[in-house]
Amino acid sequence: MKKRVFSGFRPTGKQHIGNYLGTIQNCVSLQQEYNCIYCVVDIHALTTLENTDTLQEDIHEMVLDWLAAGIDPEKSILVVQSHIPQVTELHTLFSMVTPLSWLLRVPTFKEKVKMQPHNVNYGLVGYPVLMTADIALYKGEVVPVGEDQLPHLELAREILRRFNSLFGFVFPEPQAKLTQFPLIMGLDGVSKMSKSYNNHIEIASSPQQILERVMTAVTDPARRYRSDPGHPEICNIFSLHKFFTSNRVDEIASDCRSAKIGCVECKKLLAANIASNLEPFREKKAALTAKPNYVTEVLADGATRAEVIAKETMREVKENMRLL
Repeated sequence: MKKRVFSGFRPTGKQHIGNYLGTIQNCVSLQQEYNCIYCVVDIHALTTLENTDTLQEDIHEMVLDWLAAGIDPEKSILVVQSHIPQVTELHTLFSMVTPLSWLLRVPTFKEKVKMQPHNVNYGLVGYPVLMTADIALYKGEVVPVGEDQLPHLELAREILRRFNSLFGFVFPEPQAKLTQFPLIMGLDGVSKMSKSYNNHIEIASSPQQILERVMTAVTDPARRYRSDPGHPEICNIFSLHKFFTSNRVDEIASDCRSAKIGCVECKKLLAANIASNLEPFREKKAALTAKPNYVTEVLADGATRAEVIAKETMREVKENMRLL
């Protein structure tokens, strides 16, 4: 029997190629080996989000992009966190057995306090408890993470270990599936690709939009003239060629170093290949967009399927805690 994967994602609206290369492709491939639950963690988002005006639009656009990129609602459950009320109930019960000292030592809590000193809310402190509830509610056995996220998963395992020791076994301890999430630099060449830095390329962009965005990208800062030899190892455009022009990487590197190709030519080649690679995505997204209720239907079906699991888990929890 396939193991169950759980992974949660904040609602960030239309997805960019950093999301696509770093996360979405991995989610698509996991569907072949696991039973996957992919969750839009909108409650988590509220810990840092002070304006919710675009929240529903962001959820819709992100899920639409996931579906167009290959997340299959027949194989995986796509669900919005707040659509399953049992997750907040389990969060409350877990909060009764989680020592405050465990939460205050979490590095990300300290980082968030520095980032938003005006809004140090309880949700920031209790974030790991809610994350644990997300995974445990569906008895997630495998959680895809990068190495930097291992401490968060270990804390979740500690909370579940403590619960099981106090009330009897209910939850398996989720195992990390270490995944290499490539760091995709933004068009500015100095920051990770992010909409907040406006250094991104949306995967739904038209070929012309892709070309316009790529042409703004910073390249080799040491190359001032067309005749200057380039240094592809420090050029952000070259790093993107590794993903979108993989069959010509060595040739492009050689031509750059010998000044056989200039930065403008290199950018135009990349833009054309990004557009070509993402053409199937654009076509599928256009087809799904023509079904105005499709995303709503997928999420409603996902909530129905997820709640069956959630209700059974909560029945076990309450029985073990003598709440029933």
